[in-house]
Amino acid sequence: MALFAAARRAATSTLPLLRASASASGTTRGAAALLRPLAAASAARPQPRSMPFSSAPSTRPSSDGELLRIIDSEIKFAEESDDHDRVEEIPDNFPFKISDEKGFNSITLTRTYQGEKIEVLVSMPSLVTGDEPDHENEADEDRNEDDQEEETQKAPKSSIPLTVTISKGEEGPSLEFICTAYPDEILIDALSVMPSESGEDEMITYEGPDFNDLDENLQRAFHKYLEMRGITPMATNFLHEYMINKDSREYLIWLRRLKDFVRN
Repeated sequence: MALFAAARRAATSTLPLLRASASASGTTRGAAALLRPLAAASAARPQPRSMPFSSAPSTRPSSDGELLRIIDSEIKFAEESDDHDRVEEIPDNFPFKISDEKGFNSITLTRTYQGEKIEVLVSMPSLVTGDEPDHENEADEDRNEDDQEEETQKAPKSSIPLTVTISKGEEGPSLEFICTAYPDEILIDALSVMPSESGEDEMITYEGPDFNDLDENLQRAFHKYLEMRGITPMATNFLHEYMINKDSREYLIWLRRLKDFVRN
């Protein structure tokens, strides 16, 4: 009897669970019926494809194209100028041999004179176009009239820097002149006694006084010393034109290399 009662209680307790299960099953079937149209619509909608990693270069930015266009325009302008392909005729009495390599901003002049070896390093010119504002006069409005006239007379002029080295034989020290060549005028900015390449004169460390502090007679004598060795206004005026043309040629080469880099 007790066993029958226990079996009945178990059956009774299981009945609600079966009802709940049936109810849940009905709910699930209802939800599935509602979701079935959404799933169909989702299946009909095209799904985005996964993008695999690619090592191919990306599209060139538009800014690069604009840069190339500007570089091309600058190259065309440089090619139309007369300086880049002009060949300066060397004067008959020009005493130096010119060594000019592409890609460098300087040239080297060499010659011998009475057993001396003379080498001149000529750098790019410093050009004055005349269009630059005179900031000094604007800042010094309080100067008197005499000072203003003096400033007007000392207007800036184009120039080229020169380094002149004079040596005697393979050994021994040499003289080095730092010069600035203006039209029809050469200024000596500094004079030094340089040690020999062998290193035997490394103790020479005193470079001497400022050249402008030397006695005027000594300054004139050194100017004559350079003139006798070919550093004359005639030579430097030719070098001025030569370096202007070289600057144009080197600029055009630089532009073409720049274009190749941006384009590749």
